[in-house]
Amino acid sequence: MHTRDKVGILPARDNAWAMQMRCLSESLTEAQEATGGSVTFDEFAATRLDAVLRFAVVLTNDKGLAEDVVQEVLIRAHQRWIQIGAMEHPEAYIRRMVVNEFLSWRRKWARYVPQADVDPGIRTEDHAETQAERSALLAEVAKLPRRQRAVLVLRYYEGLSDAQIAEVLGCAETTVRGYAFRGLAALRIEMKSAELR
Repeated sequence: MHTRDKVGILPARDNAWAMQMRCLSESLTEAQEATGGSVTFDEFAATRLDAVLRFAVVLTNDKGLAEDVVQEVLIRAHQRWIQIGAMEHPEAYIRRMVVNEFLSWRRKWARYVPQADVDPGIRTEDHAETQAERSALLAEVAKLPRRQRAVLVLRYYEGLSDAQIAEVLGCAETTVRGYAFRGLAALRIEMKSAELR
């Protein structure tokens, strides 16, 4: 079992991605054997939808947006499920689709979704110190540009290596390191200025 740091984010592990993929594939092994090597969309949704949704919530920092992103991804995935279900790790492909949908969400829906004049920075204060620190960190992460946020979530929540993140985002490893460096630097500055207040 992983130990959590004081703000509730799992530390990165060198082989965490490989271990996670093995665990994911074990949960689908029975279904794949019963269907001759592929898993049906219904079987995938029944066994892995909650995990994909949790991933999307951490990525978007908004449960409603996460549900919308996952819904859009599953609609598209259902149309192509014969190819996706036959893959060795269909969940990894679905998660990549979630990341890509999240990164393009604002451009795609800004012209359709009415924007309210509500300040999203207003949050209900939690009296538990660890929850307050976690909320503060998540609020600062939400301020980061989408690609920096995606890199940090994939690195520290999913435990992916720079090479794996580069593959998911379709960019070079040096670009991933640059996004991570700038994202962490911005978080350090914001958290330090919050402590000084």
